[in-house]
Amino acid sequence: MKKLLISLFALGLLSMPAFSATWIAADRVNTVGAQLLKKNGLPENTTFKVVNGEADNSDATVTNTIQISSTDLTYTGNDNEVAAVVARELAYIINGRATKSKMRDFAKAAINSSLSEGNIIKSAANSDFAANKASMSDNKEADVTGADLMIQANYNPLASIVVLTKMPGSTMEIAMGKPCNSERAMNIYDYLTYNYPSKVKAGYGCKEYTAFLAYANPIVKERNSNKKKLEKFNKEQEKNRAARVKNLAQYKSTGLSGWDASYQVLKSFAESSEK
Repeated sequence: MKKLLISLFALGLLSMPAFSATWIAADRVNTVGAQLLKKNGLPENTTFKVVNGEADNSDATVTNTIQISSTDLTYTGNDNEVAAVVARELAYIINGRATKSKMRDFAKAAINSSLSEGNIIKSAANSDFAANKASMSDNKEADVTGADLMIQANYNPLASIVVLTKMPGSTMEIAMGKPCNSERAMNIYDYLTYNYPSKVKAGYGCKEYTAFLAYANPIVKERNSNKKKLEKFNKEQEKNRAARVKNLAQYKSTGLSGWDASYQVLKSFAESSEK
């Protein structure tokens, strides 16, 4: 009887989950980040730092330290989703978001100094609409580049859709019954559908992705059943690819940082697909 009790106790200990095995998003950043850097030919001497609030990577190519927001990590539940957060920050850097932002600020300052108050051009340049449009454009570009980085590093790019739809969205989306950040999520889905259909076919097993598909599938079904809409979609995707190549050439880095190689990385992304 005593031996039986000891055996049952030992079996119980073995069946209990080990505390050290608990998955913590912040603890996975360095491992996931290193994989993304290595598989994409980016500087491997880069370090990652989890910070509170919003990440500021405007000087990352100089410091070789990339900040990752602890807030963003709260919306992750596995390594694929951590990769989505890290890849997006990498994408902002290699897409030159900081440089573009400085150029926009310079252009706005020039307009403000040369035009009078009430001028329609000056008003447009300083409007929230212009700022939000630029921000959305940068975000969409980073989302797509992040998906590319994830694919190269053998992470599931659909995780980027999951993370986005977990994050807070607009009140308008809630009122319309759309997933949070639906415009950005759908942009990623369309990009992957056109360029990497096998990744979409492989799917992603979680309730958030299932909820997103409930929104996306009717859109795709309607598009595929309408010849004109499908042709328009294909043309838009090809146009986006051409614009991406052009933008990459325009914002090619000219410094001496190891991140200059990212131009070639992105160029290969822009010119590649499963088609």
